[in-house]
Amino acid sequence: MSLRHALLGLLSEHPASGYDLLKLFETSLANAWPATQSQIYTELTKLADAGLIAVAAEGPRGRKEYTLTAEGLAELRHWLTETKPQRTTRSDTLLRVFFLGVLTPDQARGYLTELIERADEGHQGLRQLEESIDWTDDNLSVYGRIALEYGLRLHTMHREWAEWASGQIT
Repeated sequence: MSLRHALLGLLSEHPASGYDLLKLFETSLANAWPATQSQIYTELTKLADAGLIAVAAEGPRGRKEYTLTAEGLAELRHWLTETKPQRTTRSDTLLRVFFLGVLTPDQARGYLTELIERADEGHQGLRQLEESIDWTDDNLSVYGRIALEYGLRLHTMHREWAEWASGQIT
């Protein structure tokens, strides 16, 4: 996934300013694809230059509201249907697990305990996010909830795995 396609996806629902998109990232996509303010504004300029979005309205202090163009919608649909998701194959967390044998058993279990705590914090953060959102029946809410559920289940799986792994250390 790219920031480009995340922005196109958000704009497929309705026009939005860079600030609006930043807030949407913070309350929806941050779990899957975090982005900073500067990254978002830089990418919006590139998307506009490429004709994938257009400025629909301009407000005070240079505020621009962007809308998806037909070309942008076509690009989003192409990305969704014609390209394969990239699989992340590197994991610093799991690489460390391979070498836990150089630590004492207590240190190795300590590392796994940290993973349990991280999973719990992530799960709790998503629960708080879930409770803070005014869910509706629009596409971003429906599919956002599905993505949020993936994150909740992933954190649960990480916790369960780390607990199991800790029990394997003698």
